[in-house]
Amino acid sequence: MDRIQAIQLFIRVVDLGSFSKAAADVGIGQPSATKLVAQLEKQLGSRLLHRSTHGVTPTEIGALYYEKCKLIAHHIEEAETVAALLQSQVQGGLRISTSVAFGRRVLVPLVMRFMKLHPQLQIELNFEDRYVDLVEQGIDVAIRMGPLADSTLGARYLGINPWVLVASPEYLEKRGEPAVPRDLAAHEALIYSTVQGDARWHFTGTDGLTLQVPVKGPLRSNNLSALLAAARGGMGVAALPRYVAHKSIRGGVLRPLLTDWTLPQQEIHAVYPSPQLVPTKVSGFVAWLQGQFGEAWWADEQ
Repeated sequence: MDRIQAIQLFIRVVDLGSFSKAAADVGIGQPSATKLVAQLEKQLGSRLLHRSTHGVTPTEIGALYYEKCKLIAHHIEEAETVAALLQSQVQGGLRISTSVAFGRRVLVPLVMRFMKLHPQLQIELNFEDRYVDLVEQGIDVAIRMGPLADSTLGARYLGINPWVLVASPEYLEKRGEPAVPRDLAAHEALIYSTVQGDARWHFTGTDGLTLQVPVKGPLRSNNLSALLAAARGGMGVAALPRYVAHKSIRGGVLRPLLTDWTLPQQEIHAVYPSPQLVPTKVSGFVAWLQGQFGEAWWADEQ
């Protein structure tokens, strides 16, 4: 039993005028209660209680100490009430981390909608394409693509991030449209240097056949917006996430290619520092996100 619990026991002894009743009230034996109060008196260097066959009463110092202890106990109860209230509501500060392209195109509109539902929430959005240590950076929730490496984190599956091969009509008019993945050897590739195998693109056919195709081209970048701009400008063929390419495809600026083949898809997860004692603001946000990535979620207005 720690110092605060000893103080709470002392208060109950004075209130009830009995060690046995106070001990029963806090769920310990009478010998333990007597010993704890004696230790408290020893730490203070003062007798706090008069003990007699008629019961227990506070000494002069004990009465003064009792009043201060009651005040301390009241503040502790208030603090616990505030903590419980904050834990039961989606409010306070929420720090979110995600990649630049996904954050700007997908997460920002989702976060704006969530904030309207919870006006007491203050959100800080951090966009970085590098790996972020959640504990070190004080991040409450991160949205990550692909396999999860850190098993100590809490995580919830959100959905799938599909990719699509695209090129502009102007480029295809000049170079022709690839009919099978191997035809890409004769095309200019716009290479994303982070996923999709870098300069080797992986395809799966409707029959389950998988192919690895080496590609080369005039532009290589770790920025999806740069590759999108290059593809829109007729510079070559790009493998892009559906959420990045969808608006350009819908507007006819880009055309999807090799539609009988699929590129590797990525799982989307919300991750947080620990799976234990997750704050309500975190669990509430993550649970809400889980309802936002249904079939063809990337077709929503970006």
